[in-house]
Amino acid sequence: MHWPVLIAGLTLGLISSLHCVGMCGPLALALPVHHLPRAGRFFALLFYQLGRVLTYSFLGLLVGEAGRKIYLAGFQQTFSLVMGGVVLLLLVLYYGYKYAIQPAFLSRFFNYLQKIMMRLLRSDKNIASFLLLGIANGFLPCGMVYMAIATALTTSSTTHSILFMAFFGLGTIPAMLALSYFGQMISLQVRLRLRRLVPVFMGLVGLALVLRGLNLDIPYLSPELPTATGIHAVHCHR
Repeated sequence: MHWPVLIAGLTLGLISSLHCVGMCGPLALALPVHHLPRAGRFFALLFYQLGRVLTYSFLGLLVGEAGRKIYLAGFQQTFSLVMGGVVLLLLVLYYGYKYAIQPAFLSRFFNYLQKIMMRLLRSDKNIASFLLLGIANGFLPCGMVYMAIATALTTSSTTHSILFMAFFGLGTIPAMLALSYFGQMISLQVRLRLRRLVPVFMGLVGLALVLRGLNLDIPYLSPELPTATGIHAVHCHR
């Protein structure tokens, strides 16, 4: 059954919405949709958001294959513990010591993406340009997206990983659409306060990954991790 994966992805997306409002507010408000008629504005914003969901689903496909190999190798529980520990460590380094780990090639890639997005913002405003803008936006660095990817890596199949990332993206859409329509009513002070919640959300995801790896047989929070078909536990007998 896919329900636990869908619920987990959607829940993380809904929780991440507060982060999106705090961090992505300027970009959402900069979208050139205010001159469009009501229906055109809605579909432009919707396709922009669906572009992000497509990117997240693609990232789910990439990490899902890696997660499947980890699952088949029998390391899912250990990997979940390790990923949770890494998330908590990076959280301490970034928010405690202002130290960010980002390889040079990723910095170049993100700079390239920003140039593409600027071109799209200056191009003809049609549904395709908003969809492409959303696809490009989905690749931009985001702490909560990284948390979603880390969680998707611990799923047992590529399908689960894709579904998790897709529903994560869908969970962020209501708040992002509302922000695009009513963002001017949200003051800068409110957005700054929401930003302060980011490390709390990231810490909760890290703890959730650790709990998942502990295999405590608690539904949704720390479910019993399944054993891959063909992998049998080895018991020592005296």
